[in-house]
Amino acid sequence: MKRLMAVAALAAALACGAAGGKTLRFASQGDPQTADPYSQNESFTNMFAQAVHDTLVMRDNTLKLVPGLAISWEQVNPTTWRFTLRRGVRFHDGSPFTADDVVFSFERAQHPNSQIRQYANAVGKPRKVDDYTVEFVQERPNPITLEHATTVFVMSKAWAEKYKVERPLDFKAKEETYASRNANGTGPWILVSREPGVKTVLKRNPDWWGIKEGRAPGNVTEVVYTQVSADATRTAALLGGQIDFVLDPPPQDLARLENNKDTKVVRGQENRVVFFGFDQHRDELLYSNVKGRNPFKDVRVRQAVYHAIDIEAIRTRTMRGSALPTGGITPSILASNPEAERRLSFDPQRARQLLADAGYPNGFEVTLDCPNNRYINDEEICIAVAAMLTRVGIATRVTAMPRATYFPKLEKYDTSFYMLGWGGAITDAQTTLWPVLRSKDDKTGNGGFNYGRYVNPKLDALIDAAGVEMNAEKRRELIRQALAEHNAQVHHVPLHRQMIPWAMRSNVHVVHRADNWLNLESVRMD
Repeated sequence: MKRLMAVAALAAALACGAAGGKTLRFASQGDPQTADPYSQNESFTNMFAQAVHDTLVMRDNTLKLVPGLAISWEQVNPTTWRFTLRRGVRFHDGSPFTADDVVFSFERAQHPNSQIRQYANAVGKPRKVDDYTVEFVQERPNPITLEHATTVFVMSKAWAEKYKVERPLDFKAKEETYASRNANGTGPWILVSREPGVKTVLKRNPDWWGIKEGRAPGNVTEVVYTQVSADATRTAALLGGQIDFVLDPPPQDLARLENNKDTKVVRGQENRVVFFGFDQHRDELLYSNVKGRNPFKDVRVRQAVYHAIDIEAIRTRTMRGSALPTGGITPSILASNPEAERRLSFDPQRARQLLADAGYPNGFEVTLDCPNNRYINDEEICIAVAAMLTRVGIATRVTAMPRATYFPKLEKYDTSFYMLGWGGAITDAQTTLWPVLRSKDDKTGNGGFNYGRYVNPKLDALIDAAGVEMNAEKRRELIRQALAEHNAQVHHVPLHRQMIPWAMRSNVHVVHRADNWLNLESVRMD
């Protein structure tokens, strides 16, 4: 009865359509965190930001770099890049796009509140040359400038000033601004309305410059996105025709969806690694029964956690095959190497011995923080791992929560042991090394996602050297050494790369992307 009521409520929420066009009714377990395109660097939020905003450099559906709001670029010298901008582009409110908007956007993205500031800083300090030319001056050479340029969404300077949103909102402090629910980009979709946790509505931008270039082959003119947290409700709504597309169908329902004549499943590997991290900073953990010291500061304890995890059981039982186990920490295997991909063995006896050697023969208690609507079966993975750790002596209690609560908690370092995933369109290792694996640097924003706050000077030196090395072979060797150092110290415990299934009605045709972004302008409906 509860499920029927939930599906009925969902149908009522989706009861709107676009006259003369196709409406895609789209659902997932989570919700975009905010409409402010810089305050949260979270994949699902970024997907919606990319629908509404353009970037200087974009990616096609194969993740190849292509011109965006910049039609061309050149490296003037080792630390200066010049971008020539597209003419005749207008924001959704009709105002013209110029170099002033690019300079404003990058400066806004470099603000301390911005979660993409490490990328914006890496592109460099923006300078207007003329209305359609912008230069970026870097403190040091950046071998992946163009990759970083794909991450900064371009906003309207005039719009931001009008609505007093010149800086990104402080999401972790629960700040609300006009940009929380409103946006004004140049992208293929216009944000019509946003009700957090309920519904977000987009309509096709008929004046998008990409239409003339053939970048919008789909026939959808309206998108109605609804958060549907319960797995059973999402599946029932798709089978019943109340929704057309589910980004994250429950693994346990895939066979049922594949065998139904009205629905289908499309699969692909995602550029994302799911892993665990530890507080390696405090002298005493916030959530543990160990007083006066921090077990996770000892590499032997971190190794014990790794050896206690039966990754094959997680792959086959918890993930039902929708995972590729790895010892690597970079989202794309293209950015890794065979040495870095090797896992430590599943060896409970070794785990117990390591705990005893570290001074914990009787183990200890700790809380594991996890999201429950971010990664495939995230809470179930944490529960399974907690049981495995408990068996070797680390009595682990799981605290799971929605992503809207979870990520601000991590940003405040309010955790002792946590789950995180890292990935997206960028395949280069540097986009993991700097934000996630390096120690925190307030000036550059690097290390902003090192929620364990460990400091490893050797690792930092290798990461920084790789970040400025323009010789491809030398840079590859520096990355190899950095990943080897990270893995030797077990600063994180990797689990797997996700195999992402998308589910949809049989009349819906999509392009599955390795960044797990649904390219809305490519969707076709019969």
